[in-house]
Amino acid sequence: MMDAEAYLKLETLQSRLLSAPPGLPLAPLRSDYDRNPGARPGESGPLVPAAVLIPIVARPDPAVLFTQRSAGLKRHAGQVSFPGGAADPTDASLTATALRELKEETGIDPDFVTVAGFLEAYETVTRFAVLPVVGLLAEGFTLTPEVREVEAVFEVPLAFLIDPANCRDERVEWQGRPRRFYAFTYQGHYIWGATAAMLVALAGRLQ
Repeated sequence: MMDAEAYLKLETLQSRLLSAPPGLPLAPLRSDYDRNPGARPGESGPLVPAAVLIPIVARPDPAVLFTQRSAGLKRHAGQVSFPGGAADPTDASLTATALRELKEETGIDPDFVTVAGFLEAYETVTRFAVLPVVGLLAEGFTLTPEVREVEAVFEVPLAFLIDPANCRDERVEWQGRPRRFYAFTYQGHYIWGATAAMLVALAGRLQ
């Protein structure tokens, strides 16, 4: 496995990622149902296009930036996630969606981000087709989180996240059925579900 610092070179990161996003409508190759095939419901309409930004902070010890959602939200309250959300009709692309959401949720100006590439689209149980956009985040940015949506913004070292020893396979009972998912814990922050699955996909490419 390469040292995490090696991925600060844009060309190295680009060589490990998809160079272009998949076309629309997104046809996710990864899913919350990959590890829970029996939980997939019948057809329930098209997936909502969405995007997240996986921001890798470009410093000697690179880190990934996360948000913790506010406890009062209707969906995914209190959960750790990447900046992102559903596509807006005014967005020029899903990359634009990810960068817009970064600005709205954290206050970070998109000018600090250099897009390095993409991961395969991901289907969530909440009926979103999510495009993970991977970007290098230059130092010097200012955080002004949207307090109604974001409770906290924090970082986790990239080296920690790409080390398989730190990823757990967990199982819970959900709606009367066992559900399996990936999870990480770092300094009290619990990262699981789709966010953790995208990290596993990222680590697979970087390793």
